[in-house]
Amino acid sequence: MPVERSLSTNMKSLSSDAEADDKRIPASLYTAYKDGKIRCNLCEHHCWISEGKTGICKVRENINGILYTLVYGRAISQHKDPIEKKPLYHFYPGSTTYSIATQGCNFRCRWCQNWDISQMPREKHLISGKDTSPRQIIADAQAVNCRSIAYTFTEPTIFFEYAYDIARLAHEVGLTNIFVTNGYMSQDMLAVFNAHLDAANVDLKAFSEKTYHRYVGARLQPVLDNLKIIKRSKTWLEVTTLVIPELNDSSSELRDAASFIAQELGVDTPWHISRFFPAYKMTDRPPTPMSTLYRAHEIALEEGLQFVYIGNSRKVGSNHTHCPACGELLIQRSGFALQVNRLKNGYCPTCGASIPGVGMGGSAQIN
Repeated sequence: MPVERSLSTNMKSLSSDAEADDKRIPASLYTAYKDGKIRCNLCEHHCWISEGKTGICKVRENINGILYTLVYGRAISQHKDPIEKKPLYHFYPGSTTYSIATQGCNFRCRWCQNWDISQMPREKHLISGKDTSPRQIIADAQAVNCRSIAYTFTEPTIFFEYAYDIARLAHEVGLTNIFVTNGYMSQDMLAVFNAHLDAANVDLKAFSEKTYHRYVGARLQPVLDNLKIIKRSKTWLEVTTLVIPELNDSSSELRDAASFIAQELGVDTPWHISRFFPAYKMTDRPPTPMSTLYRAHEIALEEGLQFVYIGNSRKVGSNHTHCPACGELLIQRSGFALQVNRLKNGYCPTCGASIPGVGMGGSAQIN
């Protein structure tokens, strides 16, 4: 009979420790079998891991029939960011978040901007990072007056145990938790983390199973399923799509993506369409033409989306927030900096329409 390892039975919490003494910490969310194999249930790859091997993410290892996480407490990146950089435009706009990451990823996107840390375990067989306990992360975030903790830069799902311990402590001291994610976590993982997750920006990389399989090493459908689950939860959701020339920039694919967001997630779900720049293993094509992004923006509006933003662009006005009812300019941004917020307790000062989001300007609630 297989042995289920859930959060409650297998997770070693280190939130009260100064730092992890052992770099290999027992993981959670997996099934162990008598033949020594393990089925990891953390993400939608559901890796079968033999003795001495790691999963696709390269940071979860089967040692004598027990699954270990190799990145608990090993922060590779820590710093203060504007919330708009995540990007989250409808979650405490103008606030700052404390961004953290470990190495590793369960995707292998050929255009990854953070490949040097996300793909290091896969390409260099190295796992590094500064030993930092969950309590130290919280203390560091408070020291620089951040409103939230953002699990970002690499895929936060793969450092789930570390993120979970930090997130619990964050809520205890009044900080909120943000996932910047590829959306490929298992539904088991989402169910466990849900109580501690306040906002998420999910990267919808394409609207094609073929593209996900060829360029990412994953499937589209689990991402779509998780987007719907997150939207139905208490978690505030925004979506980002990096528009890449000759990969996901056709009008039909952009329309399919916009239609899915509007019909399945709601027209009030912010969609960030970002400009691609050559990176990592995708240097064979130019930056996304601005005309393509304008076309994507128009398509999104035609499909009914109310909040569409153009990212990685210096075009003035492309990241402002307007009232969908009367067109009033409500939030004015320059790059990642919030310049003006004209909302009155989350409502348009001109027509009184409620603007969806969290902490939008006083007492506004999620619609």
